[in-house]
Amino acid sequence: MKNAIYLIPNYLTTEAQPDDISPIVKTTLKTISHFLVENVRTARRFISSLNLDIDISRLQFEIMDKKASRQEISHVMSEWGKFPIGIISEAGLPGLADPGNMAISLAHEQNRAVVPLPGASAIQTALICSGFDGQRFTFHGYVPIQDADCIRFLKEMENTLQKTGYTQIFMETPYRNMKLIEKAVKHLKNDTLFSISADLFGENQMIHTLKIKDWEKKDINLHKIPAVFCLGQYPSDFK
Repeated sequence: MKNAIYLIPNYLTTEAQPDDISPIVKTTLKTISHFLVENVRTARRFISSLNLDIDISRLQFEIMDKKASRQEISHVMSEWGKFPIGIISEAGLPGLADPGNMAISLAHEQNRAVVPLPGASAIQTALICSGFDGQRFTFHGYVPIQDADCIRFLKEMENTLQKTGYTQIFMETPYRNMKLIEKAVKHLKNDTLFSISADLFGENQMIHTLKIKDWEKKDINLHKIPAVFCLGQYPSDFK
């Protein structure tokens, strides 16, 4: 589609295979030469991994990460006004816990078609695997960096869960996963249900929902492994 903005899903794990990507994504990629991406190197690697017989050197990439300004991306999109543009996240779906929403909002302002392509989301996958309420939930994004702020945030989510029954979904930078788990085990209530989904669709995929007191006994190492966390209640506990 001329002038459209295509939302291109990426792998959720570094161990994924080309068959994990939908055929419609592969077909569409062959028609696009201009891309807005979080990281040029990983975007090139992703396209190359699909074995689409595309000359990667002829593609144009512009970085759209959390440091990119709306004005900068608007200028790039105007320069590329006649071309379809692909948006590629580092993992999962563009625009979901991802800076892609900047280009998507600009596309609406510029009256350009926005075309989502089918793919997996770590957030949605973690939710459906948790056993928690999938109709009433809140995604909070990344937890605060400072210890005191993070602990306060965890307790606030726990209180909200107990009052409303809404599943609480959140993430952490992978190299801080273990510290987050330690804080949760130390500061949340023993009977609070805590679900962790890590390395989704990878060879070392781990999905467990346990009470906080049981996580304390579990020997795991999720250092530098992408993960999504949920606090929730099982159906019989919903109010």
